[in-house]
Amino acid sequence: MQSTIQRFLRPTYPGLIGFGVTAAALSMAMPADAQTREQNHVVLGAGAAVTPAYQGSEDYRTIPIPLIDIKAGWFFANLRNGVGIAPINTDHVTIGASAVFIQGYRRKDVPQGIDRLSDGVGARLFANIRTGGLITTIGAIKGVSGGTNGTIADLSVSYPIPVSSKFFLTPTLGTTWADRKHNDRYFGVTAAESAATGLPQLTTGSGFKDASAGLTAAYRLTDRITLSATGTVTTLLGSVKDSPQVEKKTQPAGFFTASYRL
Repeated sequence: MQSTIQRFLRPTYPGLIGFGVTAAALSMAMPADAQTREQNHVVLGAGAAVTPAYQGSEDYRTIPIPLIDIKAGWFFANLRNGVGIAPINTDHVTIGASAVFIQGYRRKDVPQGIDRLSDGVGARLFANIRTGGLITTIGAIKGVSGGTNGTIADLSVSYPIPVSSKFFLTPTLGTTWADRKHNDRYFGVTAAESAATGLPQLTTGSGFKDASAGLTAAYRLTDRITLSATGTVTTLLGSVKDSPQVEKKTQPAGFFTASYRL
């Protein structure tokens, strides 16, 4: 049964670590990289994410995204863990390193007078642990260009449930921690921004910044085509939830994909 689950999940989890608005929620809502210990493969597809314009916004965006899952030996490329290598890859543990895209936010999406947050690239370390049917992912990203240049750590636990040979449900719980640099740049309000917007100045600290719950439904239409849909709810925690930029502390998001295994 476990090998059946692994094959089924392989095309269904883009993850979206880099999406700044609900990055944690969308990434943790997807099953972890169970496929990285399987044979080489290429899975391609397309999807759309319906997410807040930025984390804490009351406005939403619909973002088209590609779905990519490639594995060749140590090398992998997917939307959960980016592009990198996984030199440790056993039945129970996968450990790897990669480069990931980190999305910022547009000036027009935040209150007038708040500076835009540029997109960036981060270096990610991660471990997937599989035991008792649970898939636990632990990871950390250090921004190296653009964006906040801060550090974000994530923890998620997923439990794939086979409803039938073609239909799977995967509930996921997760949380994200961020350092002061990330939280200040993403949620803080500088003196200049306060003067321009009338919002109170805010400096945040490090700590857990959000918690998420999600459910993914995946249906294998054919041996090669899989359809999936994910719904998540994310709530902000700690000092970031009190940011004057935050309009809604708890936000839903949705993600839909169709994939084809070559």
